Amino acid sequence: MGTGQPAPAGPGTGQPVSAEWPAGQPTVEPATGRPAPAGRATGLSALAEPATQPPSPLRDTLADVAEQLAHAVAARWQREEEQRQVHDPYPLPVRWRAGAEELTDHWANIRRLPAGEARGTHGPLDLGGRLGDVVDVYRRIPSGRLVVLGRPGSGKSILTTRFVLDHIVSRTRTDPVPVIFSIGGWDPTAITFRDWLAAQLVRDHPGLAAPAPGGPSLAAALVEDGRVLPVLDGFDEIAGGLHRPALEALNATTLPLLLTSRPAEYATAVSETDVLTSAAAVELTDLTLDDLADYLPRTTRKARGGDAATTAWHPVLSALRERPRGRGAEQLAAVLTTPLMVTLARAVYSDTPGRDPASLLDTHRFGGPGELEDHLLDNFTATAYRLRPEHRPDSAARRDFDPERAQYWLGYLAHHLTRLDTPDLEWWRLGSGLRGPARTLVTALVTCLVVGVVDCVVGTLFDPLRFQIAEGLTTGFLSGLICVIAYWLLVAGRNTTVAPSGVRMKVFGRTGTPVRRVGARTALGLLCGLVFGLGYGFEHGVLKGLFWGTGPLSMLWFGLYDAVFFGFVFTLGGGATLGLLASLESPLDIRSAVNPVGLLRTNRRTVIAQCLVWVPAFGLLAGVGSALAVPLLSMVLGPLTWGLDSSVKLGVISALGGALGYALALTAWGQWVVFSRIWLPLTGRLPWAVVAFLEDAYQRGVLRQAGAVYQFRHARLQDHLARTYRARGAASTR
Repeated sequence: MGTGQPAPAGPGTGQPVSAEWPAGQPTVEPATGRPAPAGRATGLSALAEPATQPPSPLRDTLADVAEQLAHAVAARWQREEEQRQVHDPYPLPVRWRAGAEELTDHWANIRRLPAGEARGTHGPLDLGGRLGDVVDVYRRIPSGRLVVLGRPGSGKSILTTRFVLDHIVSRTRTDPVPVIFSIGGWDPTAITFRDWLAAQLVRDHPGLAAPAPGGPSLAAALVEDGRVLPVLDGFDEIAGGLHRPALEALNATTLPLLLTSRPAEYATAVSETDVLTSAAAVELTDLTLDDLADYLPRTTRKARGGDAATTAWHPVLSALRERPRGRGAEQLAAVLTTPLMVTLARAVYSDTPGRDPASLLDTHRFGGPGELEDHLLDNFTATAYRLRPEHRPDSAARRDFDPERAQYWLGYLAHHLTRLDTPDLEWWRLGSGLRGPARTLVTALVTCLVVGVVDCVVGTLFDPLRFQIAEGLTTGFLSGLICVIAYWLLVAGRNTTVAPSGVRMKVFGRTGTPVRRVGARTALGLLCGLVFGLGYGFEHGVLKGLFWGTGPLSMLWFGLYDAVFFGFVFTLGGGATLGLLASLESPLDIRSAVNPVGLLRTNRRTVIAQCLVWVPAFGLLAGVGSALAVPLLSMVLGPLTWGLDSSVKLGVISALGGALGYALALTAWGQWVVFSRIWLPLTGRLPWAVVAFLEDAYQRGVLRQAGAVYQFRHARLQDHLARTYRARGAASTR
């Protein structure tokens, strides 16, 4: 149980460098693990001493990047606190006590005592506190590793948000930046903890994908240098069967961290492996009747006449205080012990005119605490979507969604997340609710239709309509076939999705693109161009022979003839164009912190810019290349019939078709269009205005934002909506 010699704190170890050592406790010298001499700086603060740690360009760069990251993180979570009305009228009390000893490591390890002193009488630290004390309590822990346990809705998310904001306010330039990570989406069997942290940082702050001095990305360098303090929210939400490997992976690192979990899931993982090494544990406590009496009356209107001492909640609170053994009071008191249920009760009864909270005491209507909780969860969604005029800061009228349809769409999204075993609603993964073959077929079908229509419409400028309709159909089919192969090999067959791009297209003032990346993209373009050119050429030649009424042998000869020709042209065009695109890629700005809609718009601009480069570049290469290839290939294949109009047609159609096929199948924004803007609305599972619906749900408090993704306001709400959606589906099939 973490009984080995604890690792010393300091640079390169990932230990907390800003922790305040308790009075009377020895500090530890980073290099040796021995008590440091009096007055000597330890941890990252020692970086300021040139005599012990000379400054370096890397550390200066990382310090600047960490400052920018801190500002972005603080701004993000300040907005989230305001959106969740945490301070309206004041934050609900969140308190905690020391956790069970069996869930806590040895105090000698938590205190980071060097060898020999662990045999002393150093007992537990005083870790009790309330919301405003969370940073001070954390800094009493020399190891910088804390586990916060609490049952559903007990205030763990409120605590992590407040911890991040208070920690950033009090941090110095050398302190790590606290960043909240939803650990429920981590698969420890697929990616290491540090790599996952870096990937999440890049997802939420795309500018951190830029290379750091020395090689790795800025995100990876921040993690490795101990400049990020992971605040891991939702250990209990990790997919089933992965809690043990996740805890083992966390124990394999020495990074400081704060971890939240439901007690049962954490206790089960501990029983299977070990406690979180060097970590203290605290457990959130229930709200009291005095907390309810202070809070709920202040969330609703005064009684008629302005008597502040009388509100709709006073009869309910009186029943809870005066008849605590009554069945109705006992049920309601058991429910209103967590901030989640209290805020739901507030939304349903305080924020909604004409609702009487006294109905919560009705034992005929509610047979137990579970039915009461389901009632609050059901009515919270219905209340959020009630029709009401509201002022919007942007002067735009709020879109009204039918409450029943909205609940159905939210239920599908909740069911989608349950199937993926993640709390993160990522817009680029909305199509992942379909199985791999179905995703591939839908992507190929849309690509086939789009490319076929473009080929047919543009081609009529050069050839007869009858021929062009036939060519459009066959070209669309071939494009769909190529899409099936590429999409299955690169995406669906690997059970993955196309991730959002972390780059933008930039011609002037860009940083140099690694030659290796340009070479790899060029090779990929050569291969794809060869495959498509051979296929398209053969199809084009056979179709030409069929249109001219020739025999099978002539059609076969035409097919082979054109396969060589188009294969040559598209190979050159594809390789050069993809290499050009790679050379124009530039990382996003370091300060770019995104929300879901912002990331979607950024990727849309990137894809459009790529297409604007692709179309003229590939079109020119294909058109000019075909004209130049005719005399060369004529010497090998014999005379070729090819004119200027044929070169122009080939350049225009192939450029447009190639750009559309790439955008739809191999970019995150294209996959969003295929599934979220076409397929899912077409099948009734989502509205046509998906972005407006998601943003509206966020404004109404049903969803929240966690960096680049949405999440449901609480895991309980997600579970409830998913269960309701499945029950509705089961009922409709009977």
